[in-house]
Amino acid sequence: MVARTSFETRPCPIARSLDEVGEWWSILLLRDAFQGLTRFDQFQKSLDIAPNILTRRLNSLVERGLFEKRAYCERPLRHEYVLTAKGRDFRPVLLTLLAWGNRHLAPEGPSLVVVDTADGRWADPVLVDKETGRQLDSGGFALATGPTASDRMRQRYRFSSEGPGLPLIENGGQEEARSR
Repeated sequence: MVARTSFETRPCPIARSLDEVGEWWSILLLRDAFQGLTRFDQFQKSLDIAPNILTRRLNSLVERGLFEKRAYCERPLRHEYVLTAKGRDFRPVLLTLLAWGNRHLAPEGPSLVVVDTADGRWADPVLVDKETGRQLDSGGFALATGPTASDRMRQRYRFSSEGPGLPLIENGGQEEARSR
């Protein structure tokens, strides 16, 4: 078995997030938990996953703080796996993956959609800035390094931001790389 590279000490939050939940079984377990599944046998039936793999993935999600393990039966001892606040915060990521998959990987049409339960209307998940409501995929937004970024990271990105509302600092970064 090939050793898995860990990104947990990398400074990039995208790399750290992938380290936390990037394995596909973990993401599918989170998806099922959002649908109300909590028990080992429910997850196994839904995913058709080998028990040893399911045990490892559930234990990892508990260790990483996305699930909480709770006993629901004493004899025999049985546990359920309940989303924590950290796990519930993953919901927008799942909805974004769903929208991206429907847009780019479902030429036959969507097999799963987000709906408004009040009127049955299909929703199209988008990311917006919480303060302004502007869509993040529109112009005017960029990735910028924050106050704790390393020099190496600052070299990769055009802008730095030392705090909300403060002027951007131009690093050079990708803009210089494109002009070469």
